[in-house]
Amino acid sequence: MISVMKFAKLPRSIRQISSHVLAIALGVLLTVSSLRVLPSQADSLSPNIAAPQIIAQQRIPGPAVSNNFVTAAVNRVGSAVVRINTERTITRRLPEPLLEDPFFRRFFGDNFSQQIPSERLQGLGSGVIIDRSGEILTNAHVVNEADKVTVTLKDGRTFEGKVQGADEVTDLAVVKINDSGSLPVAALGDSSSVQVGDWAIAVGNPLGLDNTVTLGIVSTLKRSSREVGILDKRLDFIQTDAAINPGNSGGPLVNDQGEVIGINTAIRAEAQGIGFAIPINQAKLIKDQLMRGEKISHPYLGVQMITLTPDLAQQNNNDPNSPLQVPEINGVLVVRVLPNSPAAAAGMRRADVIVEIDSQPVKTAEQLQGIVDKSRVGQVLQVKVQRGDRTQQFGVRAGELENASK
Repeated sequence: MISVMKFAKLPRSIRQISSHVLAIALGVLLTVSSLRVLPSQADSLSPNIAAPQIIAQQRIPGPAVSNNFVTAAVNRVGSAVVRINTERTITRRLPEPLLEDPFFRRFFGDNFSQQIPSERLQGLGSGVIIDRSGEILTNAHVVNEADKVTVTLKDGRTFEGKVQGADEVTDLAVVKINDSGSLPVAALGDSSSVQVGDWAIAVGNPLGLDNTVTLGIVSTLKRSSREVGILDKRLDFIQTDAAINPGNSGGPLVNDQGEVIGINTAIRAEAQGIGFAIPINQAKLIKDQLMRGEKISHPYLGVQMITLTPDLAQQNNNDPNSPLQVPEINGVLVVRVLPNSPAAAAGMRRADVIVEIDSQPVKTAEQLQGIVDKSRVGQVLQVKVQRGDRTQQFGVRAGELENASK
């Protein structure tokens, strides 16, 4: 009571200021109290607020749609991939000296050779339909010397196939089937646009397992058949790590768009994860000729050769057991000249180093082979060689490689 009386005796201005300060203090206290209450209230309300948001995000399940590029690519080409079964008859003959031996003929008779039963061999491979008329691309080694060819489509239809033409050097063949209905056809891509690192999908029938798909990448390009160890072929392969197993031969190697970029042809038995395919552009060049049954001509010079560098030449020349000395330059070393070949007829010798052909410098065996492959049978090629310390030039008329086509 005394405090109130004292407060009333204070001047009017001081009493007004004190009232304002008291009001501000009460406001602050009320604000702090509300802040302490609100978090707990928010916690209790959050489940009720969040629940409608979660429900709104839920979707009604619908039909599954694949966005896998491999699936899309296989769906595009898969129905055009076929299985090829072959049969051929072989008869094993005894050596002639044995048949002419009187002692042998006494016990087995003069007609023993006619009594030896024949044997039926079966083969399996793959192929791809490239035309609605029934043209199928495959490997020559799949259908080589086959007496019977049976083609089975993915949908189960079976046809008798006819080998229209085969080229052993490029290992390509065309088989024809006849169908009055529509046939699935694979889209042919452009192998010149393929790059290392591109996706590679191998489709075929490995080990008799129909419609098998394996995935990998393009490991390298222009891998020569010489490097692969296939000396009877003239090819620059597409190398891939997509698994190519026996039975895949002749099937397509496709890109991520489902376009055929190669024809699977070879594997390295001693290595895993290495397969090879013939570039589809190579097949495009000769498929029409094969379809017409024409022979594919392959020009050749008739030399066995390796790439020579100054380092390799120096190592050879420093070896006391080396049978010959070679110029220490870049070029193509002739290891052997085949008898009765165009090179032999022109006067080329072992240990010649080819440095130029038709005014084009050459430094690798692959480069030289490419120039010869682009020439024509009967064309005279001007070959400049380094023989010891002398330079000589020969006119070599390109011959035709035998057994190039069946």
